[in-house]
Amino acid sequence: QISLLIGFISVNNSPWTDYSAYSFFQIVTMCDLVMILFFYIMHIFRVYRKLTCVSWPLAEFLHYLIGTILLLIGSIVAAAKSYNITGLVAGATFGFLATILCVISMWSSYKVSCITQSTSK
Repeated sequence: QISLLIGFISVNNSPWTDYSAYSFFQIVTMCDLVMILFFYIMHIFRVYRKLTCVSWPLAEFLHYLIGTILLLIGSIVAAAKSYNITGLVAGATFGFLATILCVISMWSSYKVSCITQSTSK
């Protein structure tokens, strides 16, 4: 979450040369931040216990999968259009770092929720 926030701030405070590439990057980072906060709030207040009709492990896995793919695309486009402007390069770098961290989080979420449940039965 911190790497997404740093990437967003780096891109937001840099002069842009291609508005569509960095607008997409900013939208993807903000959507990922909002969804991560949403899932944290769901876990903190244990809302998932009251809403049993939703498969929360599957919802979290799909969130990480879709967010990671969009973040990877946004980071590639941002890196290609950075034109050696340091803030934009830093934003793309933190975007790639956040992509790697999202893959790790997605794997750990899958491992904890799906593999442990299937072995405990």
